[in-house]
Amino acid sequence: MSTETPAPAETGENRYVAVARTPEFDTLRRALRRFVFPVSVAFLLWYALYVLLSAYARDFMSTKVVGHINIALIFGLLQFVSTFLIAWLYVRYADRNLDPLADDLRAKIEDTATEGDGDA
Repeated sequence: MSTETPAPAETGENRYVAVARTPEFDTLRRALRRFVFPVSVAFLLWYALYVLLSAYARDFMSTKVVGHINIALIFGLLQFVSTFLIAWLYVRYADRNLDPLADDLRAKIEDTATEGDGDA
């Protein structure tokens, strides 16, 4: 019985770590962050405004607009609208900017994987 361990072949995990260090992956991460960070900050500020106005500007938020519908209800519903708007904008942004970069990176990973499989 031998105690020698074979040299580890390049595993999928090592391949992904190597890809994560490439300039293409950095470009993909920058493109994602270019959308996510500003939109997240904008949404959190919008939500904080709603919460702060609800807590400290009760007279303003209870102002009736139409019938029993007040500004607070409109702001609350606009939270849902803005959430769906952000989701729709993200899908458009990802289709145009992220998916092509991710597809190129995936192709690069798969090409490297098939080249490594052919040597065995």
